[in-house]
Amino acid sequence: AVVSTQSTGSFKAINTNYFTKFNLSKMIEIMEETVPSTLKRARPEEMEMDMEVSVKKPSFPPISKEKLKSGKTEMRKVPIPPHRFTPLKESWMKLYTPIVEQLKLQIRFNVKSRNVELKTSPETTDVGSIQKAADFVRAFTLGFDIDDCLALVRLDDLFLETFEISDVKTLKGDHLARAIGRIAGKGGRTKYTIENVTKTRIVLADSKIHILGSFQNMRIARTAICNLILGSPPAKVYGKMRTVASRMSERF
Repeated sequence: AVVSTQSTGSFKAINTNYFTKFNLSKMIEIMEETVPSTLKRARPEEMEMDMEVSVKKPSFPPISKEKLKSGKTEMRKVPIPPHRFTPLKESWMKLYTPIVEQLKLQIRFNVKSRNVELKTSPETTDVGSIQKAADFVRAFTLGFDIDDCLALVRLDDLFLETFEISDVKTLKGDHLARAIGRIAGKGGRTKYTIENVTKTRIVLADSKIHILGSFQNMRIARTAICNLILGSPPAKVYGKMRTVASRMSERF
């Protein structure tokens, strides 16, 4: 390539290829010197090394039981309805023994406030034992058998659930009475069948329904009871319930 330059009235032919090559190489050298090393592109191997060095998993050591307790005493109060005073008096030793001997808690019945009061002691080792004891006493007040309530103390995956018939469908008068009759069945057959198939315990207290069992079993029992409230015949509910229960047993 030839470029004409005007210098003192004369034209000179200049070869620009030489200057182009020189300028490019010179510019690259200058850029490498001026650009900081942090902005330069790193090699893949260097990037992997940096990632391994920078990313570290945090390690949290387990907290001891003494730190969890932090020296504070916890307390729970479970109100006792009037119609459960006599059963509580008769079954007091069965209620008292597992709470004191197994859970290492303190328990008393406050006559003035009519509450069962639970309190942690220095011998209490498990942090969640006071909640287990509160659920145990509450299940007894709801009407469950004392032997069934003991499962709440021995097992970890058992829960209590309470709902009313009006939560499913608003019924009044004879319609409400028929819905309760469908759930109970003749001589309690329907209730016993649901309990045996789903491995739960059910208490019918007027329009309130209490269920004791594991989460998935409670869901099956609750679905069956809701279908009965909505008017499904018991035979149809039995079929659906057994199908779901067999699928659950096969899955596990």
